Amino acid sequence: MKKKSLSALLQPVELTQGECWKTILAFSFPIIVSYLLQQVYTISDAAIVGQTLTAQEVAGVNDTSSLIFIFLQFAFGVSAGFCVVTSCNVGAHNPAGVRRSLTTQIVLSAALTVILTVLALLLLDPMLAWINVTPDNGEVYRAAYTYCAIIFAGIGAQLFYNFICSFLRSMGDSVTPLAFLLFSTVLNVGLDLLFIVVFRWGVAGAAIATVSAQLISTLGCFAYAFSKYPELRLHQEDWQITCHDVTRHLIQGIPLGLQFSVLAIGIIVVQSIVVQFDMLNGVMVSNSAQNGFGAANKINSLLMTPLNGLGSAMTSFTAQNLGAQKPDRIRSGFRAGLYLVWALCVPLTVLYFFAGAPLVKIFVDNPTQKALATGVQFLHIVAPFYVIVASKIVADGVLRGAGKMGPFMASTFTDLLLRVALAFVLSRTFEETGIWLSWPIGWTVATVMSLLFYRFARLKPETPAEAIALETEAAVEAEDAAEGEYAEL
Repeated sequence: MKKKSLSALLQPVELTQGECWKTILAFSFPIIVSYLLQQVYTISDAAIVGQTLTAQEVAGVNDTSSLIFIFLQFAFGVSAGFCVVTSCNVGAHNPAGVRRSLTTQIVLSAALTVILTVLALLLLDPMLAWINVTPDNGEVYRAAYTYCAIIFAGIGAQLFYNFICSFLRSMGDSVTPLAFLLFSTVLNVGLDLLFIVVFRWGVAGAAIATVSAQLISTLGCFAYAFSKYPELRLHQEDWQITCHDVTRHLIQGIPLGLQFSVLAIGIIVVQSIVVQFDMLNGVMVSNSAQNGFGAANKINSLLMTPLNGLGSAMTSFTAQNLGAQKPDRIRSGFRAGLYLVWALCVPLTVLYFFAGAPLVKIFVDNPTQKALATGVQFLHIVAPFYVIVASKIVADGVLRGAGKMGPFMASTFTDLLLRVALAFVLSRTFEETGIWLSWPIGWTVATVMSLLFYRFARLKPETPAEAIALETEAAVEAEDAAEGEYAEL
């Protein structure tokens, strides 16, 4: 009985069959756990580094996190976009199309690995200067340069890891990526201790541990995927990739990758505004605003992470059902997705609003009065709007899955630009409060746009052949319109 239960758990979820809310919940739950586990991965890595390296080395590693985030987010976004094409072929029961999508993504991921690696290494010194890490502070600079250089040299491991995990999810398998992420997390901790504590490789050891864990997990995941899914085993004709294949994937992947990277830059900009309230006459006199915002943003991320997991699930759900020519099921799935995110948001909104202070204290040890007030105020302002932004995330998932990249990007960049611009403008009058107010304003405007785009989206293909090509045609039109897209700041 236990063996049968485990076997059933490891089977892909059939996204074109069953009651919508149950199907979406079953598929999205492992994705949500994966996203949360990714945060544990980052926290555990930072904890080991913080306890084993010198203060200057830790500063060098921490200072570069935003730069690395930009490139890794691009890799994550590209992989997620590519797999919309895969999901359409899965829904249409087109195994040859699935394999062709796989080979296309292998080639594109290899090309992107070369481009991103060369670009990141060439721009490393200018980027470090951009965040004020220069040779003037020798030990911090050397630590930052060493760590970034190794991570960027191994960026292919992260890109291919994201690729195979996204590909498996597009097939309805969200459990296997979770299992390999858990393995990667444990392996990374072990390698950190081995390379830093035993071998005493310092910052280089931390970076090598991260890249090695990702590379080993990637190879293992590929091997398991080909073993578990015989239909993925490639034939010679699967490598006969056409320009049309490349174009379909690039139209889906590149905009999403760019959007994720731009959002990472947006985070840096907002943080730079917050820092100003800890300065006096250009001199840093406190860290209260930064600590309060940092703690509150971590609390905010604990909700946004499962919401984004559901949004990712909606993308695969929509693409598979589009390929299966089930537009009515997509609409039903959208409503089910709304009910699920609202059920998650309501209790957490109440918790964040009325228990903000105890929650902030979890993430800041002995916070100052200003730090505590800053964190609580942020939660009081944004928490009532979680239901609104959650609705946007569900609508965006449907738009992405249907290939409506132009509308999706338009609402996303509207949100980002409004939040950044209003943070600058409102902070001059309302100080820190103005920064927090920019979030619900951006969320509300962008949510209205996404819901309208969804409401008037064409989800019903006219012929079986068009079911596969619809998202490409729509995305080409969107690319020509040069519009922008969305993800959480």
